[in-house]
Amino acid sequence: MEDNKVQAAEAVAEEKNEQESYFASLDVSKIEQSLEEMMKAGVHFGHQKARRNPKMDEYIFTTRKGINILDLQKTQEKIQEALEFIKSVKKSGKSILFVGTKIQAKDLVRDVATAASMPFVCERWLGGTFTNFKVIRGRTRYLVDSEGMLARGEFKKYTKFEQMKKMEELEKMEKRMGGIKNMADLPGAIFAASIKEDNLAITEARKMGIPVIAIADTNVDPSYVDFPIPANDDAISSLRLILSYAYKAIQEA
Repeated sequence: MEDNKVQAAEAVAEEKNEQESYFASLDVSKIEQSLEEMMKAGVHFGHQKARRNPKMDEYIFTTRKGINILDLQKTQEKIQEALEFIKSVKKSGKSILFVGTKIQAKDLVRDVATAASMPFVCERWLGGTFTNFKVIRGRTRYLVDSEGMLARGEFKKYTKFEQMKKMEELEKMEKRMGGIKNMADLPGAIFAASIKEDNLAITEARKMGIPVIAIADTNVDPSYVDFPIPANDDAISSLRLILSYAYKAIQEA
């Protein structure tokens, strides 16, 4: 039965092109929160009963064929709480760091953050991003400065071998920290696509007192974050819908 839940993971390559431009062309006026839309997107499908975390019991409506089914009315309530908080962070002038390191979430997180002009992490979380922010900020400044030098043609003063090494270095840095290179300060909050997969980011945020909004599937402890959103964190359709709500909140704020 777990096959129903991971279909989206297998379809990542197919949908990649659509994801890349989805949020940039999204008309937020047409986004409405409804139980029907969430049902269509498979937001209510949880994990197998055997993997259920007891702390998610209050958000689970029933179990069908061994699969936990989330109570979408409660999901809707928690989404609304999260969206109100997102609006307050945006109005305060602070950024929201989007984090999504699992394969289904990577492209969507990059896309929504880029469209919303927010920082993001969709590759491996760099230890110390929050707890050692001064050092990380030094590296991202170096990346931005180096990219500026490249754009101005200043790398031409180096030998071809040195230029090649410089380019390789920048490519690696862009992949690892390109999403946070313009993040001058710690964010006002983080939005994690999965409590389980993005645990390292959430742990650092908690240490630094940064509020956490996160999608909480049936196999995690929702009390670990400030604003849990009970939802399927595996299906691309579910992730995309939840991120659409967050994107609309940012745009409206």
